[in-house]
Amino acid sequence: MEGECRAPQARSSGLPAGGAGGESPGGDAPLSGSSGSSALLQAEVLDLDEDEDDLEVFSKDASLMDMNSFSPMMPTSPLSMINQVKFEDEPDLKDLFITVDEPESHVTTIETFITYRIITKTSRGEFDSSEFEVRRRYQDFLWLKERLEEAHPTLIIPPLPEKFIVKGMVERFNDDFIETRRKALHKFLNRIADHPTLTFNEDFKVFLTAQAWELSSHKKQGPGLLSRMGQTVRAVALSMRGVKSRPEEFMEMNNFIEIFSQKINLIDKISQRIYKEEREYFDEMKEYGPIHILWSASEEDLADTLKGVASCIDKCCKATEKRMSGLSEALLPVVHEYVLYSEMLMGVMKRRDQIQAELDSKVEALTSKKADTDLLTEEIGKLEDKVECANNALKADWERWKQNMQNDIKSAFTDMAEENIHYYEQCLATWESFLTSQTDLHLEEGSEDKL
Repeated sequence: MEGECRAPQARSSGLPAGGAGGESPGGDAPLSGSSGSSALLQAEVLDLDEDEDDLEVFSKDASLMDMNSFSPMMPTSPLSMINQVKFEDEPDLKDLFITVDEPESHVTTIETFITYRIITKTSRGEFDSSEFEVRRRYQDFLWLKERLEEAHPTLIIPPLPEKFIVKGMVERFNDDFIETRRKALHKFLNRIADHPTLTFNEDFKVFLTAQAWELSSHKKQGPGLLSRMGQTVRAVALSMRGVKSRPEEFMEMNNFIEIFSQKINLIDKISQRIYKEEREYFDEMKEYGPIHILWSASEEDLADTLKGVASCIDKCCKATEKRMSGLSEALLPVVHEYVLYSEMLMGVMKRRDQIQAELDSKVEALTSKKADTDLLTEEIGKLEDKVECANNALKADWERWKQNMQNDIKSAFTDMAEENIHYYEQCLATWESFLTSQTDLHLEEGSEDKL
């Protein structure tokens, strides 16, 4: 190859990046997942005009980048070439802290949109300063994702929140919607910062440090419209052609992705339905308690009992609200993030197949001698290196992703189990206390009757 290609490796002992939840001191608390809350509950969706970026809650951009221009997996930082392998017993020190906060609405004569403040603190030598503060809108995040996919077609890029909203659930610039998006964008950037290769991507650095006009100028340096259209047409043609023989390990990987996608989508759908039903139950409970209070006013003999029931309902209602908050902030975002990851994985496999399909087409042309054999032989040599590099990158990133996925899922369900235990113990204690008070009251009344 013209340049050395490296698969993602463990971070060097001197240069580990911030974790998925890493933040600046005093910033937001680390997040366990992205997306979530009431914006995800119903199945009916309202597609929005792409220009209304401020209304996009989650991104499902399925567009494919250039599948034929494969960038080496070497991190851009010179320091990253040193000590690529980090031993397991070395501390995972952070040198890149990113916080997404302070959403701000902007109104112009043409459009209304939301920007988010991004604060970056770092000790890396390739940065001109130790701290940066910029503002970005959703379409800037989308540009970054696309550039990462173009530069690293077989690396697993973290997903962005989707580009649609659930009809009837989110209003324009609703505080819940904005906060949901902020958390998801925060998670997106910190996932990149935690990646051993993506964290050193030059576009990522520009995204974190450049002022708005500088970023706009940098965007124009990419391939033109006609070039992108040609790349897309070529990618679609290769995709239609398919691959003759996918290696066994990638067949197994593809099968895993298909099964994982089915299961995680089903879990996501059921979790959203449970949350919706829990919300309806909570709304009913809020009305249930006060009815007993009103009733007690006209039933003197039952007044204490009815007030006791109302008090228990009120306490259980508060416990239910707390459990719902935990569900919407911990479990639902994690599950839905991996729904989006499953879609990203399918895109990664498709891009890998397209790289191999390009090699297969050249080999076929050489076999049938449809073109200059010397030129084809040279192209085939380069494509073989390209395929090997793509395969190695995906295999290394795959193992890393699976480990992160398993840790995230285990943590989310463990937290949910602990929250449920606490909830039911609290409600049980509340009603047991009520029953004890009623038994004592009955004994006192019995003693008075005997006297």
